[in-house]
Amino acid sequence: MRYFKLTAFALCATATLSACGDNFGEQALFGGAAGAVTAEVFGGNAGTGALVGSAANVLFCKENPGKCS
Repeated sequence: MRYFKLTAFALCATATLSACGDNFGEQALFGGAAGAVTAEVFGGNAGTGALVGSAANVLFCKENPGKCS
């Protein structure tokens, strides 16, 4: 079970980092989806995961515009 969680975490982290999007809406949508999936995999609240993932992705893309395109 531990191996599954580590693998799932690695896949979710990769999806989150590659989910920038070209505009604000895409950034929020992709980050929210990655956050919700990550929360579901680890037994958390999907709504909270979506909010955190969305905010984190938008913030990352605003702070690092060269890495999000």
